[in-house]
Amino acid sequence: MTDDTGDAPPGLRIPPKPPLPPAGRPEITLPPGWTVARAAPTPRRAQRRGLDRRSWARLRRDPRVWLVAYVVLLAGIAFWPVPVDSGAGPLLRLITRTIPLLTYDRVEFGANILLFVPLGLLLALIFPGRRHLVVPAALITSVVIESTQGVLLGARTASLLDVVANTTGACVGLVLAEVVPRWRHRERTDLPR
Repeated sequence: MTDDTGDAPPGLRIPPKPPLPPAGRPEITLPPGWTVARAAPTPRRAQRRGLDRRSWARLRRDPRVWLVAYVVLLAGIAFWPVPVDSGAGPLLRLITRTIPLLTYDRVEFGANILLFVPLGLLLALIFPGRRHLVVPAALITSVVIESTQGVLLGARTASLLDVVANTTGACVGLVLAEVVPRWRHRERTDLPR
């Protein structure tokens, strides 16, 4: 070995540099039962990844999110240029033949009731102190839909009976928003301890 004194004072020996560790992670053997702890994501890192599970759970329970999705679906159904049941002719004929009591008009009336149940329910959940406005809001919404169908959509027909059915559906949703929590509360209190 040669002395590589370079800038070292005379008579001082500089030892050689130790070898560098191999590239990559070093192999570390842990005792049995031990695991490597991972750092918890910082808030900034969690923000970059998007919403965490709790946030998604809160969003799924938020009636405002459901109302937005419902309004988009309702607008698609209400303002579709042709009747939405135009492709369901064979199924409707099968239903009316199988159950003669269910005429086409009754099926359509029932469908219009069901279509507005979510509106009444969601509005009642979002505005619990103003539930008295749910029925007028549903009535106005239905009148706007039927008026638009009658004026702007040539293949659709406006119907006063649809307004009645839609408003009835909103009333059913409003009643559900009032009854279901009371029923759940009573069920919880009746459980044996």
